[in-house]
Amino acid sequence: MFKLLQASPVSGWLAAWCCGLALTHAGHAQAGLIPSAVAAAADKGALRVLAWPGYAEPEVVRSFTARTGVRVEVTVVDTDEALWQKLNAAGKANGSGNGTEGFDVFAVNTAELQRYVASNLVQGIDVRRIPNTRLQLPRFRDRAAIPGLVRQGARGEQVMGIPFTYSAMGLIFDKRQLREPPTSMAALWDPALQGKVVIYNGGTHNFSLAALAMGWDAPFQYADTQWQAGADKLIALRRNAVAVYTQPQESARLFIRHHAALMFANYGTQQLNLLKAAGADVGYAIPPDGALAWLDCWAIPRNAPHRNLAHAWIDHLLGVEASTLLVTRQGLSSTVSETGQDDTHPRLLWLAPVEDAMRRETLWRRIRSGDRLGKVMAP
Repeated sequence: MFKLLQASPVSGWLAAWCCGLALTHAGHAQAGLIPSAVAAAADKGALRVLAWPGYAEPEVVRSFTARTGVRVEVTVVDTDEALWQKLNAAGKANGSGNGTEGFDVFAVNTAELQRYVASNLVQGIDVRRIPNTRLQLPRFRDRAAIPGLVRQGARGEQVMGIPFTYSAMGLIFDKRQLREPPTSMAALWDPALQGKVVIYNGGTHNFSLAALAMGWDAPFQYADTQWQAGADKLIALRRNAVAVYTQPQESARLFIRHHAALMFANYGTQQLNLLKAAGADVGYAIPPDGALAWLDCWAIPRNAPHRNLAHAWIDHLLGVEASTLLVTRQGLSSTVSETGQDDTHPRLLWLAPVEDAMRRETLWRRIRSGDRLGKVMAP
């Protein structure tokens, strides 16, 4: 059974972090990375970061600025599609000669990262410039073993992303209304819970969720004959839902406001942490029949204006301050410490590239708007 514990910092890995941070500073001093990065960025504006909620906490941004002298602009996204649109728009503007700067670094799950690699929107990362990777757990340092992180090119092996955080996408339930944890993702469709379910506003993940609930073997790859069944399943989910969210804080507010009984946790344990902090009596379940899971990484856009600083940012986010806040404040898992989530559980399905992200999002928008099946599936 997937084991979930409330994570807290442990003195052992905290000491290792501190040691690693000292090594990091020494490494940067030897290589001259930070001074050269500051000099390069001083006259070129801010480091522009595209991240998910809770990934770039104010303290972390301030300490990076204090360390480098560079201002940081953080843009927060709440869906994979929003991330894709912003990176594409920034890339086109940056390459148009109109003076508009793109993003320097962004956070993305491993499945979506492959989409960016295939579209030539990201560049290779020089791991030597990120000393704090030595603090990561062995399974996250073995980047070649993680699908989508390493690409073989004309210049040899290129690392396209650095693992940062991960979570299973489980079910959050109100213990007062549900005495026992849900045993299947199908609980989201339970007629007895109509008007008591909170769901996520994202077509890519929702179509995978529907396939998982129907017991399909390949939830990330819909066959031509499966689209109608998947859409029909999500129409039923929409009808069962009392609210739809995009951001984790919003999900907590909606869950409490509507006295919901069950929620699909797209952001995983981050949402559990928010609800517990708000005083909700909730539990977290990874059903025995399986759940989706994600691993988010830091990546660098192909046309990043401040490449050196992007490496410095990734290194900073693997340091003690950022990693501690990720665990203690956000309730997520860090790639530099064991924090209670069993990411080796055999029934976890790690996100993989989907057959057609645009089609999934288009169909979901129609479903969300209340269209009937015939209109949803119309060309």
